[in-house]
Amino acid sequence: MRKKIFFALGIIFLFSFSSAFFSCASQGAIRAEEYFAIGMAYYDLGNYAEAERWLIRAAGSDRTMIASEYNLGRIAFETLRFEEAALYFEGILRRDPDNIMALRAAAYSRIRNGDFAVAEMHYEHILSLLSESIDDGFNYSLVLYSMGKFEECEEVLLNFQEALEVNHSAVLLLARAQRAQNKIDAVNSFERWLSLTEHTSSQGLFEYAQALEAAGFYARAIEIYNDAIDSLVQDTSSLSSGQIRFNLARLLLIADPHNPLGIAEMQTAIRDGFNNTTAMEELLLDERISIDHRDELRRFISQ
Repeated sequence: MRKKIFFALGIIFLFSFSSAFFSCASQGAIRAEEYFAIGMAYYDLGNYAEAERWLIRAAGSDRTMIASEYNLGRIAFETLRFEEAALYFEGILRRDPDNIMALRAAAYSRIRNGDFAVAEMHYEHILSLLSESIDDGFNYSLVLYSMGKFEECEEVLLNFQEALEVNHSAVLLLARAQRAQNKIDAVNSFERWLSLTEHTSSQGLFEYAQALEAAGFYARAIEIYNDAIDSLVQDTSSLSSGQIRFNLARLLLIADPHNPLGIAEMQTAIRDGFNNTTAMEELLLDERISIDHRDELRRFISQ
């Protein structure tokens, strides 16, 4: 690291001295390559403000324009100016539409800025050039899923069967896309995901249990709900112990109306912080629940 810093400082000193010398001998004789080298030296040092200043100068020359704009985009991205980063990369694409590095960088910048429609367009272009790129295909499917285009997401993922053999993240995304379409295929995809991953997430298990419940596989759903509870280390913004236990209690009350475990589980859900009275009131409308258990639910709601 120390050698890298000294090397970068050496470049900055060399070209700063060169600039001063040649400005005396011949005004403006310093080349754009020197501006670019100084800018990249500052970039390597993590001094983005200075790097940006020199790279903007270097971008004024045709010879160093694309490289300078690409690195200006990198600086904007690193400093969380995602829209500005995207505009730099897309500026390169206007001159060089098939530049894969700029396409990928523009797509990712658009994702970070929440511009999924533009990111979708970039990934479509990438895959038209590199149709077998598994990483780009997976990123494209993530964009489609984020946009609610579940059928298209599934279609893209199914084009990369090799990835689905080994990549548990791709299989989980496929399962989620299928579940969003209410497809029973989601059950098999979740099971495949479970067989591939060493560290199962509570969120994934919770969604798997929901898919099993929707498909009518109640016994297996109860088992997976319990696994989700056991694997939850702490509540998150998207999933809590109370939420999982409520789903488990609801299923027990519906699948086995005379079993007291359902009400006991509901009490535990409330103790763990579940307080969605609307969900409990909706549960009261389910005619599969016994009269005694409905009375207990009303008592919970009133409290």
